[in-house]
Formats: sequence, C-alpha cells, structure tokens
Amino acid sequence: MKNKKLFLMPFLLIILLIAGCSNGSVAEQSVLENAKESKTITWGVKADTKLFGLTDVRDGQQKGFDVDMAKLITKKILGKDGKAKFVTVTSQSRIPLLKNGNIDAIIATMTNTPERSKIVDFSNSYFDAGQSLLVPDNSPIKTTADLKNKTVLGVVGSNSVENIKKVAPDAKVLQLQDYAQAMSALKSGQGDALTTDNGILYGMAVQNKGFKVVGGTFTKEPYSIAVNKDQRDFVKAANKAIKEIEASGEYNELIKKWFGDVPKFNYKELYR
Repeated sequence: MKNKKLFLMPFLLIILLIAGCSNGSVAEQSVLENAKESKTITWGVKADTKLFGLTDVRDGQQKGFDVDMAKLITKKILGKDGKAKFVTVTSQSRIPLLKNGNIDAIIATMTNTPERSKIVDFSNSYFDAGQSLLVPDNSPIKTTADLKNKTVLGVVGSNSVENIKKVAPDAKVLQLQDYAQAMSALKSGQGDALTTDNGILYGMAVQNKGFKVVGGTFTKEPYSIAVNKDQRDFVKAANKAIKEIEASGEYNELIKKWFGDVPKFNYKELYR
C-alpha cells in the first residue's frame, strides 16, 4: 500500500500544478490562441442599431455593417473555416461582458476614446463617424446652438451624452437604456432631439418616417474594435485584417451595401 501511495503522488502533484495554472480568468487568456483552437471568434454586436447591428425579425439573425465586418475579419484572422459567433450587447453592457470573458471582442459602434483606452485596448479605426442630431421634420432645431433649454435624448454608456453637455451646456439631457427607448421617447415628445453618431441616426431616420438628421457632425467618432487589456496579438491581427479588407475593395463594397441607399447620406465620404 505504501508503494502504491508513492506511485500516485507524482500524478497528484501534476494535477495540482495544472489546476493552479488554470486559475486565470477567461478574460485573461489569449483571445487569439483560443480563437485559433476553436476556429471561432465571439463578437459583441448591437441588435437595435439599423445599418450597424440589427436583429432581422424574419430569421432572427443580426445584420449590419459591424456584423459583416466581424465576419470578414474573422475569416482574415482564422482562415476560410473560421466562424464568427455573435452576442448581443448594448452601450451599457458591452464592456462588462468583455471584462467577464463572455465575448472575445466588441464591434458595436464603439468610439475609441482616451477614457475607454484606460480599461480596454482598441484596434485601428474601421469606421469614421461624427455626432449629429435627430429631430422631427417640423422641428426648428438645426444645429447644437438651438438646443438651449431643450431636452436632448441620449443612451446610457454612450459618449454622446458627455459630448452634448460640452457643446450645449444649457440643454437638459435625458438618458435611456437603448436606442429603441430613446426613439420612442422622441416620438412621444419626451425630448426635442436625439443625439448620437450620424451613421446610427441615419439608420433611425430610415426606420422612422417623419424624422431627419441635422446639425452636421460636431465631433469625430472613430469606431474601433475593443478587446481586453494585454491582448496585443489580437489587436495586431485585427489591424492587419482591417488593412487587407480595405486594400481588397471589400470595405467599400460593404459601405455601399449598407449606406448607399440612405437618403441625404454621402456614403462615398467613407470610402477607403
């Protein structure tokens, strides 16, 4: 019996060492290495943002520019057999889901800002947006200068709210949980204008007749892919993929596909 115990001890020690090495959270593991092993990248995408990420009620699939970019980037990184898996996020939930390891990366109309760069790492920009205003067709509001003593609607977790406080300090800001709620509030007269990035607003205008985008673009909003800190190998791979997509002409094809038919939106300004 004594010899049997001595025989088992090395194996028990190996098991304990393996267990000790695997205590790191999923979020701390190499996203790129895990993706290569599983042939899958799990992306956080929007499901309420037309043109970028919106659930199609006919088949339940999320569709939009961000979704298509994620699919192309996945193939560039993992090869033709690579699969893109999608998890629905909101402006409020996307970073917590990333930090918890529920998703590998965020591609969800997320602006690369200095504040966010302190808690996540960003890829190069894959879409250059700018903040605007959405108002009813009969609204007297034309620019941010007309927002004095007006109520402006925004979304929790979006940097648009902070931006509007800077350019229109006399405006009252009401934050909603998502764009669907914000649009409903605008329709019901709870606010005078809704603010976020112009690409998102044009999508809302397409969905909701009787509303228009005004104010030009009063900020620069570079959308980037976000990953957890210290995932430099994934960021490098994503940057390489974005560059290849732009060089191949696939990028401009997607821009035309999603923005080419949007009224009053000059999609050619987005060509790369």
